[in-house]
Amino acid sequence: MAKVESFQLDHTKVKAPYVRLITVEKGPKGDAITNFDLRLVQPNENAIPTAGLHTIEHLLAGLLRDRMDGVIDCSPFGCRTGFHLIMWGEPTTTEVAKALKSSLEQIANEIKWEDVPGTDITSCGNYRDHSLFSAKQWSRDILAKGISDDPFNRNVI
Repeated sequence: MAKVESFQLDHTKVKAPYVRLITVEKGPKGDAITNFDLRLVQPNENAIPTAGLHTIEHLLAGLLRDRMDGVIDCSPFGCRTGFHLIMWGEPTTTEVAKALKSSLEQIANEIKWEDVPGTDITSCGNYRDHSLFSAKQWSRDILAKGISDDPFNRNVI
């Protein structure tokens, strides 16, 4: 079986919340696709409840695209500690951390239920499993710790 980078990472050494560059892959025509680890809570110490994580996912899908060009996908980790962010090009971890911080600030302080996209039966595969209350509270808690662009040295932006 192929080795997956994130399973090689020592999850006891990182200090969340952070943005970490996982890899840059080059396509046959030279196009770059970059994969980032947006780790919101400390692995094996905490996990965001599914409803709150689901709502953060729906909001980040649009908020990150509003802040950065080239977003392909932002998908939650099964461990519920953060997200993969896949992008065209090679943005820096600092650029991504600033966009993530700004997005979480908007979730924590400005978003109302009617602002959350994809929360009905026709636009979501599990529309009953959302919590804006949880998304806001987790966003506040994450922001209070500070988001770093370095998972090992806590270079808070």
